[in-house]
Formats: sequence, structure tokens, C-alpha cells
Amino acid sequence: MLELMIHLNSDSGKPLYEQIYDYIRRNIVDGKISCGEKLPSTRLLAAYLQVSRSTAKTAYEQLVSEGYIEARRGSGYYVCDISDLYFNRRQKGQTKQKAKILDRKEPALQYRIDFSPEENEFLHFPYNAWRKISKEILSANDPQLFRAGEAAGEWELRRAVCDYLYHARGVKCGPAQMVIGAGNEYLLILLVQILGRGIKVAMENPTYLKAYQTLANMGCKMVLAQMDKSGICMEEIRAQETDVIYAMPSHQFPMGTVMPMKRRLELLRWAAEKPGRYIIEDDHDSEFRYRGKPIPSLQGNDVNGNVIYLGTFSKSISPSIRVSYMILPEPLLDSYDANCAFYASTVPKEQQRALAAFLDQGYFERYLNKMRRIYKAKHDLFYSLLKKESWVRKVYGDHAGMHLLAELKTSESAAFIVEAAKAKGVRVYDLKEYAIPGGDREMGIPTLLLGYGALDEQEMKTGLACIREILEKGVNYGNMVL
Repeated sequence: MLELMIHLNSDSGKPLYEQIYDYIRRNIVDGKISCGEKLPSTRLLAAYLQVSRSTAKTAYEQLVSEGYIEARRGSGYYVCDISDLYFNRRQKGQTKQKAKILDRKEPALQYRIDFSPEENEFLHFPYNAWRKISKEILSANDPQLFRAGEAAGEWELRRAVCDYLYHARGVKCGPAQMVIGAGNEYLLILLVQILGRGIKVAMENPTYLKAYQTLANMGCKMVLAQMDKSGICMEEIRAQETDVIYAMPSHQFPMGTVMPMKRRLELLRWAAEKPGRYIIEDDHDSEFRYRGKPIPSLQGNDVNGNVIYLGTFSKSISPSIRVSYMILPEPLLDSYDANCAFYASTVPKEQQRALAAFLDQGYFERYLNKMRRIYKAKHDLFYSLLKKESWVRKVYGDHAGMHLLAELKTSESAAFIVEAAKAKGVRVYDLKEYAIPGGDREMGIPTLLLGYGALDEQEMKTGLACIREILEKGVNYGNMVL
């Protein structure tokens, strides 16, 4: 009987049955599963993939309905003959076009180990609590649930987030200042319309490139600003006559820098010197700090209304929840009302209500406390493993977040290691991948960015062993380029 080597990704946002369907359909079309081959039973497939039998059955039923497989009573499922399926298209010379379309739909490569800085651990999420809250919301028979909600987000969620931010991050705001949106990129699109197109925005280099690309696509004039050990360099900012600074004071991504108070005050002083200057404070993962208490927000020290605060539940809960929030200074509220209040909310109302209840009923705080302990244990373990590796020159960015940076003690480039590791099914990340276009020339020492949030101990060790094996093949440490 045929074995199906299907790798499911429960964090991808795509239903599991659809992932199974896609894998089998694609392999049948490509000829990797031949006509007449028998597929595993739904019971065996479900047990092998550790999914419910109904999930496997749904995938098979979809394949049967589309003619890729057939169910033979008392015998099982078999692959159909589809040799004529694309005959007419091939006759019309559309084979290349079809192949191109199929390529565009191919999912991203699946790695056996992925050191992604964006992956979370979901084994400990309180699914029962979320399920209970969602069931209560849907069983209330409230017709308001299906009507269009408030453009800036449901008031109860904005109030709950404001309460949380005040106690956890020292953020001072009211629900009227908050806008809820599906991801930081959407909120940045709104923000450019609030501030006005053509503004000059300075960003640290390297940085969170999705934010850079979003602002650039919206017509902002982007300024590359170098960093020192305290964060963004103010001398460059003043020389460029910038309108807006995009910064991550509590935990800069990807460098991991925590901005000291002196530099924070410099930022606030710069913003207050001239009307129309603003600081975008991206506080993306400040919940996860492993030395001392979380660093208070820059916004909490702003007395002049110059800080625009961005936050997200992508790291603290899940990327798929797609709930981010933006806190506008009071002087910008009129501009929001005039330019953006007509946009419909991009987060479903039932999801907003569920998240509000999750916060109000204490589930979020308890979950966060548990995950801090879990991520700290992962952080300490991964840090100790890296420090033992002979190819590691220096480890930094080790105060917060879910990734570490490893400077390489080798003449090989980080890009070479990334490609060599890919061939072995391991995904590692070159720090230069996060450089602003044209800014990677400033980054000399080859450095890997390695996330550990979704990995267990064995995966960490196996991944590091893969890098070690790559570097031990002919690398001469005596001729290092540093």
C-alpha cells in the first residue's frame, strides 16, 4: 500500500483536510502517485498524521468528487486515470501556462527544522477556554453579532486592550484613541493616510522589512538610519530632517537591542522640537523579556502627544489571529475621522468579542505567564547550546523575544550556510535578509538569525549539528574573514 509522506502545518491557517487534499491531488497530477494505486484507509491515514478520521475522510471525499480517486466498496480508495484531464489544454499549447499557474499555487517549502523568528509554540494554548468563550458568543442569539461593527474596532475590545496595556506596558490611552486592524501592515496603510502621503520616515537598519515595504509602497520617503549599541543614531536623523521615526525601543527586531532611557528621551526631545514630528513605536514582542521586568513603553513617557503606538497579539497568542492595534495621539484623531473612519473593520466581530472576553476573564494573563516560563526555558537552553558551538564567535540579542543572533567564526558567508542548510531540510536565516535594500553593505561580520520559539530540544540540537557539519567540511578557521 502507498505511503503518503504528508507534512501538515497546523499554524498555516489552511485547514488540515485541505493540506491533505492538496498533497494527494498535486502528486496525482505530477504522476508521482500512479493510476490504480491504492491509498491508505482513512483510519490508517488519520492515525499516521495524528488527525481525526473525519479530517482524512473529508480530504478523500473532495478528491472523489473531483475525480482524482474512486472509492471501491469493501476495498478502499484507488487513484483514477486522469491522463485525459488536461488533454485539451495541452492541445491548445497551454501546457506552459498551466505549469506556471500551478507553480504560483505551490505552498512554501516545508523544512524538517525551521529556525523561524516568527513561529510560536501552540501546545499550551488554552483551547478549551477559547472554545468555551466562542461557543458562548455564538449561542447568545445576538443579531448585533452579524451586523457591521465599529470601524475602529469593537469598543469592548479596545477598552480591554487599553486596560491591559496600562498595567503591563505603562501605556496611557483611552478606547477612543485605539484602532483595531488585521495586522500591523494594514494599520500602517491607515497611518500614512492620517499623516499624509510623502512624509519622510526614518527606519533602523536592519529592520522589520514588512513595515519598510508597506511604508515605501504607500509613497513615504524612506531614510536608512544606522544603529549603535543604544539603537537608532540621532545624528543621522537630525541631518536628514525626518518627519517620522519608526523604532522598536523595547526590543529592536532583528538586532534585539533594548533602547536605554537616555536615547528614549533624545527621541522624545527630537519629536517635540517641531510640529508634525512623530515616533512610531512598534512594541511587537515586549511581553517576552527574560531579564528583569518588561521595559516600559516609550508612549508612557510621552507628554506632548508625539508617539504612535503599535502592538499585536501575533506573538503573545498567534499570528493567525490577525489582531493588531494602533494608539493615536489625540491631535491625530480628527485626521483619522476625516480620512479613515469610513473603512470597515478588518477583524471579524465575533473574533474581537472572543478576544475581549479572553482578556477580561484573565485567560490571557495566565497564558502569558505560562508562556514566559516556557520561552525562558527554551531561550536559556538554546543560548547554552549556541555558546558550546565552535563556529559561534558571539551570541547576542539574548534579553527578550524568540530569536538569537550568532556571529560566525568562519570564512564562509551566512548566505552560503543558509543555502547549504536548505538542501538538508533545515531553514536558517542570514541577518542580511533583514537589511533595508542597499543597506546590507554596512553589515560586515556574517551573522545568522536563529529563532527557537517553536522548536524542542532535539530539534535545536539537530539543527545546530547540521550547521556544524556544513562548516566542518573544509572550513579553515585560521583564515577567517572578520
